[in-house]
Amino acid sequence: MRIFDPHIHMTSRTTDDYEAMYAAGVRALVEPAFWLGQPRTSPASFFDSFDSLLGWEPFRAAQYGIAHHCTIALNPKEANDPRCTPVLDELPRYLVKDGVVAVGEIGYDSMTPAEDHALAAQLQLAAEHQLPALVHTPHRDKAAGLKRTVDVIRESPLPPDRVVLDHLNETTVRDASDSGCWLGFSIYPDTKMDEDRMVAILRAHPAERDRILVNSAADWGRSDPLKTRKVGEAMLAAGFTEDDVDQVLWRNPVAFYGLSGRLVLDVEDPAATHEGNSILRGGE
Repeated sequence: MRIFDPHIHMTSRTTDDYEAMYAAGVRALVEPAFWLGQPRTSPASFFDSFDSLLGWEPFRAAQYGIAHHCTIALNPKEANDPRCTPVLDELPRYLVKDGVVAVGEIGYDSMTPAEDHALAAQLQLAAEHQLPALVHTPHRDKAAGLKRTVDVIRESPLPPDRVVLDHLNETTVRDASDSGCWLGFSIYPDTKMDEDRMVAILRAHPAERDRILVNSAADWGRSDPLKTRKVGEAMLAAGFTEDDVDQVLWRNPVAFYGLSGRLVLDVEDPAATHEGNSILRGGE
């Protein structure tokens, strides 16, 4: 089983997770820019984080044979802090980098006017840089948030078929599908979706199966970086074919992020160090 995790926050994970993911079949991933738990207080903190996604994390992933890509953005949660919004003016210098395969995560957290502005501005940037967009649908009042998100996408220059609407569930899958966007589902141990609910959605919506992305997110809270593998196993147990699993867990994310023209799935041997750090402990 080959797996491409299209949304996983490896910054919050250990090297043990990389090792376990490779053993489970993960060969490629996309790590979106997002908040760090502790709110940032200046743009410089974002830039250090972006640099890490473009340098340090690909270096760590390569140690375990995993191709690492990223998305770059001002996330919706921190778009409400005026100390952070100057990040929007600096995004273009990051969006031209080879490892960046989309603008994201963008979207809504609390559905404020500041979030409206950040979402519209970053959809515009995605169009200008010919990149797809990874859009975060809000955890609260999800149906209303999805409608508002889709309205902003339709008013933007970015076509819906270059957008993935993430963190969907049973209540939003139909409206998201009708929008013409790709459909993203985050699988968690306790919240959002689990693997059995994901299998039920795949069974109920066969026509959408070629534009569904399944991810583990694996962020700071209780999460599981092997949830993609567990979805594949649940699909097989439910009677889906190996080809069905390959489409959902590999071919679909390759197709979506391939829209960037920057996807590189071959993993080169990593350099000995990154910025002087070899990761190794107790050796030369």
